[in-house]
Amino acid sequence: MSGHSKWSNIKGRKGKQDAKRGKIFTKLARSITVAVREGGSDADYNSSLATAIEKAKAENMPNDNIDRAIKAGLGALTGNNFETITYEGYGPSGTAFMVQCLTDNKNRTAADVRHYFSKYNGNLGTTGCVGYMFDRKGILSIEMKDSIDEESLMMAALDAGAQDFEVEEDTYEIVTAPEDFIQVIKNLKAAGYTDVKGDIMYIPQTTVKVEDEDAIKNLEKMIDAMEDNDDIQEVYHNWDMPEEEDEE
Repeated sequence: MSGHSKWSNIKGRKGKQDAKRGKIFTKLARSITVAVREGGSDADYNSSLATAIEKAKAENMPNDNIDRAIKAGLGALTGNNFETITYEGYGPSGTAFMVQCLTDNKNRTAADVRHYFSKYNGNLGTTGCVGYMFDRKGILSIEMKDSIDEESLMMAALDAGAQDFEVEEDTYEIVTAPEDFIQVIKNLKAAGYTDVKGDIMYIPQTTVKVEDEDAIKNLEKMIDAMEDNDDIQEVYHNWDMPEEEDEE
C-alpha cells in the first residue's frame, strides 16, 4: 500500500517485498487467473476476481499485467487445478503465523511449509491452532493529500459501510468486514476517492515483542523463505517487528 501503513509489517517485510516485485506480480497474476477460471471475467459478479484485482492494484501491478492474467484465465492456458490452502503454525518465540497458499500440488506445498517452520525453530500446527488470534478484515489505504478533507473522508467511509477509520503518518486507513470490502471500495470511488487501495488480511488481535537476537534472525529468514516460494501468496504473523526492519 502507499504511504506508511500500520498494517504493512504484518505481511512479511515491505523492503523485501519491494525487492521481489517481479515474483509478487507472478503470484498476483496467478490469483487473478484462477479467479477468472472459477468465476468468470466480470468483476462485478465475481467477488474473488474483484478482490484479486484490488490487491494487484494495491501493489501497483501494471494494468497490462492484470489484463494478461484475465486473458490467461479465459483461455485456460494450462490445465492445472489450483486450490487455496491456509496453514497455521508457531514461529520462533511463540509468534503465530498464517500462511496463505495457492497451489496445484498440495503435498509439495505442505512439505515446503512444514520445512520452513522446522528449519527456523517453529512448528507447523493444525487448522485453528492460531487462527483465533487473528481477525479477517478488509484494509483500505488512501494517501494523505491537501485535496482530501479528513472529516469528509471519514464520513464517506462510514457511510460506505466501513467498520473503522484511522489516521496514520501519511495515510488514512479504513477497516471493513471481508464481505463488504469490494462494495466499500466501489462506494468510495463513486464518492470521488479514486486512489483507494486495499487488501483482505489476517489482522493479529495482539502482537508479540521478540528480544532474542537468534529468534529475530530466524523470524526474518523464515519469512523471506516463505515469501520466495511460488505457492505461498501471503505470510501473516503477530510479530511486533521493529520499525527499521519494515522500512529497509
